[in-house]
Amino acid sequence: MRHDDHTTRADRLTTMKRVDTPTGVIEYADDGAGPAVVMLHGLLMDHEVWDAVIPLLPNGFRYIRPVLPLGSHRVPLDADADLTLDGMVRLVAEVLEALDVDDVTLVHSDWGGALFLTALGLDQRVGRLIILPCEAFDNFPPGLPGKMATLATRLPGGISLAAWQLRIGWLRRLPLLWGWMVNGPVDADQMRRWTAPVLTDPRIRRDVTKYTTTDFDAAELIRRTEALSGFDGEALVLWSPDNRVMPPAHGPRLAELLPRGRYVPMPGAAVLPMLDDPRTVAAEIGAFLTAARSGP
Repeated sequence: MRHDDHTTRADRLTTMKRVDTPTGVIEYADDGAGPAVVMLHGLLMDHEVWDAVIPLLPNGFRYIRPVLPLGSHRVPLDADADLTLDGMVRLVAEVLEALDVDDVTLVHSDWGGALFLTALGLDQRVGRLIILPCEAFDNFPPGLPGKMATLATRLPGGISLAAWQLRIGWLRRLPLLWGWMVNGPVDADQMRRWTAPVLTDPRIRRDVTKYTTTDFDAAELIRRTEALSGFDGEALVLWSPDNRVMPPAHGPRLAELLPRGRYVPMPGAAVLPMLDDPRTVAAEIGAFLTAARSGP
């Protein structure tokens, strides 16, 4: 196993780390020290989706943000890597193992595959869950944007066309693309960074297409989500009741499913509340983390 530091995007002087997994090399941001909080992201974005939240979170925790192979990663995975839904779930477990972190607080956003760690018996290193709006139950791919993205990746050149459209402001604001993902504007430079890998490297397109061309079975997706009833750790479901991509009813439903789940609504936010309202997201996550640390 290898951990090494390197600097990417010299203009922002962002220091990233790398770790070897059986599936390939994964980049990750690593801030702070203490109990591990692993923060995930969705399709065609990376760890930077959390940038506004990280400085507002409490000290005394280690905030790890892996870059999953969902199209904005810069390091291609192994050519024979299994990056279907099941393979991606296993990859999350591999990252936790490679980093040798236990009793992890795992934070889900947009991509909901890691909710299935419990169903696949791979959640031994997870102690608590924080669930922001994400895929769950049979909502894979999620809503209109998710279904359009999946359709695009199944067409020749479709993933590149979708990425180019995300770079054009008025197109990006359409419901088919990012119009329902956030309520405020999306930084154009940020979107260029997120779309650059999939536009410039065929190996990145190969990786993300492996995931987006997964065949989803609705009954199996529901069964796997409902396996969370066997997760006995504390859980915070921080859901946006006003968003039109992740069904509003899924937030309370997840909280009721989890034996120690608590539902907190975030009215006024969309799918990515860490972009719409980073202060509230940070306050809720921080309160959850510090209560868990001071608990019995």
